[in-house]
Amino acid sequence: MARIVIPSLTPHYVSSTPRSISISWPFDKSGHCVSSLLSAVKYHLHTAVLFTWTDYKTIFLPITAFACATGPVHSISNLVQCWIWMWLHLLLCNVSNQARSREEDAVNRPWRPLPAGRITESQAVGLRWAIVALCICWSLLYDQDLVLTTLGLVATTFLYDELGVASHIVGKNFCNIGGYTSFEVGATRVISATPSMDFVSITAVILSGLLIFTTIQAQDFPDVDGDKALGRMTFPIYAPEFSRTFTLLATVAWSIFLSWYWAIGPITTAFFVGLGTYVGSRYYLLRTLDVDKRSYLIFNIWLMLAHILPLHARTSLLAL
Repeated sequence: MARIVIPSLTPHYVSSTPRSISISWPFDKSGHCVSSLLSAVKYHLHTAVLFTWTDYKTIFLPITAFACATGPVHSISNLVQCWIWMWLHLLLCNVSNQARSREEDAVNRPWRPLPAGRITESQAVGLRWAIVALCICWSLLYDQDLVLTTLGLVATTFLYDELGVASHIVGKNFCNIGGYTSFEVGATRVISATPSMDFVSITAVILSGLLIFTTIQAQDFPDVDGDKALGRMTFPIYAPEFSRTFTLLATVAWSIFLSWYWAIGPITTAFFVGLGTYVGSRYYLLRTLDVDKRSYLIFNIWLMLAHILPLHARTSLLAL
């Protein structure tokens, strides 16, 4: 499998609020065209970051943890290549999703590129298909199987955004499974020494898909107002009380099952089960918008830890 050697790392944003990117560009005073070009690059780079901003904690970091644990990570170069592959595909998904959800974002996230007026809907649709072509070509640098992973993600986003599957509770969850597992398979293949996936990797992807299917409603609680404005029927809207009870039961049950399945140590088990119980209890007991946003952040910490557990099958590092 071909590899691209990348000698340096790119810094990532870690705060929860998007900020403008400040970059100093050296150029000749007479180079007005150069200045305009670099200003345009800066503007569009900032727009791209805004498209992907909310999913660094929900997809980028958990999938990185998953790939490092199940791959496992082969080298710094492979890790950087994994980040580039994930970010391009994350941009693909977010541009596709946000191109049709200006009304929802105007309520929940008015700083996103469309409601903020940084890009028009027609431009976003055109950009979406350009990124599809870019992602296919990028995956082709590795092998044809990785291209199939990209195409699977494209099909999932098309079902989700263009065919309205996102408006149905079960259909939305199935699309979330397709999206997460596509990211997991692609990231694991890029980050590891070989393109093939062994029993541990395949099992981890299957369990992750089931985990996402039963807990992904955690992301919908803070977005109820926006989803209602867009006419979406999410689990928290359809069953406000039962969805919170189910989330509590699911996070506790998954914490216990995953600790048992990956045979982690008693101290690690106690911590992981305790965190899962805390997350589920927050969703059940604390129900304001601001608290739901905080609960979702803690949920993603729990999800990232769940994605790290397969590392124990390879290294026994979680035997405590």
